[in-house]
Amino acid sequence: MSPAGASPDTPHATSPQPVGVAEVRRAVRRLLATHDPATTARIDFLRAQFDAGLAWVHYPVGLGGLGAPRALQSLVTAELAAAGAPDNDPRRIGIGLGMAAPTILRYGTEEQKHRLLRPLWTGEEVWCQLFSEPGAGSDLAALGTRAVHVPARGTDQGTDQCAPAGADGARAGEWLVDGQKVWTSQAHLARWAILIARTDPNLPKHRGITYFVCDMTDPGVEVRPLRQLTGEAEFNEVFLTGVRIPDDRRLGDVGEGWRVARTTLMNERVAIGGGSVPREHGMIGVAARAWRDHPELRTHDLHQRLLRLWVEAEAARYAGQRLGQQLAVGQPGPEGSAMKLAFARLNQEISGLEVELMGEAGLAYDDWTMRRPDLVDFTAREAGYRYLRARGNSIEGGTSEILLNIIAERVLGLPPEPRADKDAAWKDLPR
Repeated sequence: MSPAGASPDTPHATSPQPVGVAEVRRAVRRLLATHDPATTARIDFLRAQFDAGLAWVHYPVGLGGLGAPRALQSLVTAELAAAGAPDNDPRRIGIGLGMAAPTILRYGTEEQKHRLLRPLWTGEEVWCQLFSEPGAGSDLAALGTRAVHVPARGTDQGTDQCAPAGADGARAGEWLVDGQKVWTSQAHLARWAILIARTDPNLPKHRGITYFVCDMTDPGVEVRPLRQLTGEAEFNEVFLTGVRIPDDRRLGDVGEGWRVARTTLMNERVAIGGGSVPREHGMIGVAARAWRDHPELRTHDLHQRLLRLWVEAEAARYAGQRLGQQLAVGQPGPEGSAMKLAFARLNQEISGLEVELMGEAGLAYDDWTMRRPDLVDFTAREAGYRYLRARGNSIEGGTSEILLNIIAERVLGLPPEPRADKDAAWKDLPR
């Protein structure tokens, strides 16, 4: 199965002629004329929106797009919202939208793209990400989950992880997967997962990895909740025991999983830290409202800190807009790591400021009951929750220490850290 997808950020390059504002507006009008949001069931409208090419306009025709410039998506969103059209609840399906979809589009076969992208975008199928492991968190390439190539069930051939590939890169048979993943958001809700596993332990750690799509309903997949500091079990650990994944659910070539995963990781950091948001959105908005609502709690020191953080939040917001413009014309790059790093630091500092401002009230916490939430909403809870939950921002989506390395090496051009294990076979590394 050779990579068959186009670049997720430049699909319009293959279109005969560029699609402009007029064509996109006509597509919106046709959709609203044939599917009145007031009388059309929500899921039916979302499916029609995808089929009309208005899901993500920069994707290719037939895959939810029109081959138009990415910037025109905001026009679609505004016009549909004005008409009262439903959205696809992007926060609930953020992993699918922000991480799985760009990877599928770039590396998936045509069959994979047509099967997976539509229900992903409409939210009919939730996705999760099976990357991190207990023994390979920050050093993701050291992962130990194994995938061994085996004949399809019903055949009598022996195990052969090096079975020859066909002319299109596809192999017959299946992959038998065993291992453990950790810190998996929405695994308890997901139908599909993007998964990386080691397929050749004799190669260096970055070269013996392959990328798969795993059906979370298959036998051998067990999801267990991980209760965190907030009392919630927002994350999960996932055990994979003899899980059989058909070879036609592989993304990219065998052994090229790290290259495919980098596409996912770059998009993940953009999804977490990037994007265009209104002024005083998120944590800084909550802190600013608390300051305005409680003049009796103000001090000079807190005022100076709030002003500094407000300015930094504005700088980050404008940087996110610039990153969005860069995405409109090319691949996500290391800039997303800088945005995610800033997002984590700001959230932690702002939540700390809010707790100090509110005093005793800032320590209040409504419910420690173990829950498994569908999504995380920082602004809908109390200050104590925000303070505790923000501690995880510097871990999830790549630790701040790893992001600092990426910025140093790939943005600033500084010498890389010594990596003694870079060329050693994974099986020979200490664990």
